[in-house]
Amino acid sequence: MTMSADQLARAIEHTLLRPEATNEAIDALCDEAIAHGFHGVCINPIHVRRAANRIEAAGSSVKVVTVVGFPLGATLPANKADEARRAMDEGATEIDMVANIGALVALDRPTVRQDIEAVARAVHGGAVSGLLKVILETGVLTDEGKILGCRCSAEGEADFVKTSTGTHAAGGATVQDVALLRKHGSPLGVKAAGGIRTASDALTMIEAGATRIGTSGGVKILRELADVVS
Repeated sequence: MTMSADQLARAIEHTLLRPEATNEAIDALCDEAIAHGFHGVCINPIHVRRAANRIEAAGSSVKVVTVVGFPLGATLPANKADEARRAMDEGATEIDMVANIGALVALDRPTVRQDIEAVARAVHGGAVSGLLKVILETGVLTDEGKILGCRCSAEGEADFVKTSTGTHAAGGATVQDVALLRKHGSPLGVKAAGGIRTASDALTMIEAGATRIGTSGGVKILRELADVVS
């Protein structure tokens, strides 16, 4: 697949979700995202205000993306909704929520859908409407569970489905899962995340149907792509 470094950068959410991330590391992440023209930074909620202020001060259009119910998804829908509202009040414009993974494994459609709907109302119902991505943790699901996750995300009025948290032992994004989410989630966007470390990885995911890439290796990926082009 042919894609310029600038085009790929606009699909990347530059990610730092490690619990040991310092303020200085978040500043560096934001500065890299601004310098390279990434779509956004994906960070934990405690860093949202700092990142939003730094990006605004730079006059950049980089988005602030944060996570809700992360990484387990095993909190009540009302708690996830409250977390999303607070994050948006502090400057986030995109929310990546972890779905109720146990309910997905059990194919419990009402519970999955109610969980997503609660957060979607919070994300879309404020003074500024944001985007909601639903993390399905595809590595622990059957294809039936993945398809159910796509349908519940669409019915619950999410904007994207996302493969993985990147923290589960079952693994991250695969080409097969991205293609399946694209097929059954359309017209929702697809975010591939988890284990994407090279330019080849990123381009393969986009060719399979991903419209966003979540990775902590964005700078390295762009350098690799530049080397190939040159």
